[in-house]
Amino acid sequence: MEAFDLLLNTSLWAAVLRIATPLIFGVLGALLCERSGVLNLGIEGIMTMGAMTGWLTVYMGGDLWIGLLVAALSGGLMGLLHAMLTVPLGLSQHVSGLGITLFASALSYYLYRLIVVVGDLPPTIEPFRPVNIPILSELPFLGPILFSQAMPTYLALGAVVVMAYLLARTPLGLAIRMTGENPHAVEAQGLDPMRIRIGAVVAGSALMALGGAFLTTAAFNSFFPEMVQGRGWICIALVVFASWRPGKALIGALLFAFFDAYQLRLQTVVEDVPYQLFLMAPYFLSIGALVLVARRAKVPEALMTPYRRGER
Repeated sequence: MEAFDLLLNTSLWAAVLRIATPLIFGVLGALLCERSGVLNLGIEGIMTMGAMTGWLTVYMGGDLWIGLLVAALSGGLMGLLHAMLTVPLGLSQHVSGLGITLFASALSYYLYRLIVVVGDLPPTIEPFRPVNIPILSELPFLGPILFSQAMPTYLALGAVVVMAYLLARTPLGLAIRMTGENPHAVEAQGLDPMRIRIGAVVAGSALMALGGAFLTTAAFNSFFPEMVQGRGWICIALVVFASWRPGKALIGALLFAFFDAYQLRLQTVVEDVPYQLFLMAPYFLSIGALVLVARRAKVPEALMTPYRRGER
């Protein structure tokens, strides 16, 4: 009964939205890259880079929003590196992505230790605080959940709407989707598939970095190694779960966040069960949901296929 009562607790659902925020940014970024035909396995390192640069900007006196901007720029630079290796040069997207993850993660740790003096306790910043929207935040049950979040959470939800509209309703979105399906058809329309892919990877990587920056500027107030904790890989899986659609990507991020938030609270009411089982539960449940949905997922036809002008 106590386990069921947890589902009626507003703090659980508020935590779900908070935990889902970095996943939303990450899965939208990965989705945009893959819609254009490029797999970006550098997401884990890019999120780490965004977490470090966003936090460091604020730590050195910058505004929180400037920190998010710097994080997005750093992610865009890592995305540009990945795009230049995989689009014009046609190198393996798997190898390049894993290389970006290793490079960005190591560079983040190095710069952090080089610039920041770390004592017994990690230095902290003043993070984003939850914003209570007048009247709406006072609504029963929904108020504390939807209208008492930090501003980056609303930015993430807005990004879902913008991404869905961009891909489904705009000429640019059509060009991105067609580049991921048949870049030669895009070339026949007088557009440059290489530029479209590079732009999509840079923009997608900037979104990934915002997911990392949320961790250090809103969810926590400090940076520490391994803080991304595999969220990037979860985002890659969620793209498949979502069938490359922004709306379903939001559902997938919320579903994983629910599993994670619920297991944390379940540990307090269920005894004599090793806590490691609770920690594994979100991943097992997510894998199960992924298996059920992935069979019907339609992969972009040109995903991971190098494009060469004039070749078919």
